[in-house]
Amino acid sequence: MGSLVLTVLGCATPYPAVGNPCSGYLVTAGRTRIWMDAGTGTLGPLQRHARLDELDAIWISHLHADHSADLLTAYYGALYADITLRAPIPLYGPPGIADRLAGFLTNGPTRSPIESAFAITELYDGHEATIGAVQLTTRAVEHGMPAFAVRMESAGRSLVYSGDSAPCTALSELADGCDVLLCEADGTEDGHHTPEQAGETAAGAGRLIVTHVGRSIAPAEAAARAATRFEGPVEHAVPGATYVI
Repeated sequence: MGSLVLTVLGCATPYPAVGNPCSGYLVTAGRTRIWMDAGTGTLGPLQRHARLDELDAIWISHLHADHSADLLTAYYGALYADITLRAPIPLYGPPGIADRLAGFLTNGPTRSPIESAFAITELYDGHEATIGAVQLTTRAVEHGMPAFAVRMESAGRSLVYSGDSAPCTALSELADGCDVLLCEADGTEDGHHTPEQAGETAAGAGRLIVTHVGRSIAPAEAAARAATRFEGPVEHAVPGATYVI
C-alpha cells in the first residue's frame, strides 16, 4: 500500500476549455489506479498515466456529460482498439448507468455489449468497496438527480470528492476528519457549492482543493473566497497537477 495520489485530468464546466478537459481525476495508491469521473476530454490525459487495461476501476459521481461522457470513447478503446482487456473494467456508477451507455452506443437492433467493456456496480447511499489498496465509501448527495460523493482511504490517508452537490449533511459527514476535500465550486445554481460554501463544507477536513469552478469565477479567486470560511490550506485544482495526500 502507498500514499494516495490525486492527479487532475481536467476540471472544466460545463464543457472543456482550451487545455482543460471536464471533470476527471486519477487516484492512485501504490499500484492501484482509479479513474474518478470521466468527463469530456479526460481520456486523453489519463493515458499519460495509465492505459484503460491498467485501471483497477472507474468511479462515476453522476451522469451529466461533463462527468461521464468519456465513458463512450472508453468503451470503443476498451473493445475495438489497441488493447486487450483481461476482464471488463470494474465501473461504479449511478443506477441506470448501463442502460444510459447502451442508449448512446447502440446503433442497430442488437444492444451494444456494454458489459464486455465494463463490469458495472450501481452505487447507493452507504455503498462500500475495496479496490486494491483503496477503501471507498460512497454517499448520496444533493444535485437534483442521482449523484454521489466518495471517500477514498489508503494507508491511513483519506481523500473526499464531492462530485457535484449542494451543501448537505451527507457530504459534511463524509468529509469530517479527511486529509483532503476536493470540492466543487461551480457557483450559485441549485445543486452546487459557491466557493464560500466549499469552505464551510471543509470544516472537518485538513486541506481543501476547490475544483469544477464556474466560468464566471477565476480559480484563484474561488480559492481565496473559500479561504474566508476555512482555516486550513486552500488551493484550486490545476489541470495536470498531482497532489500527494
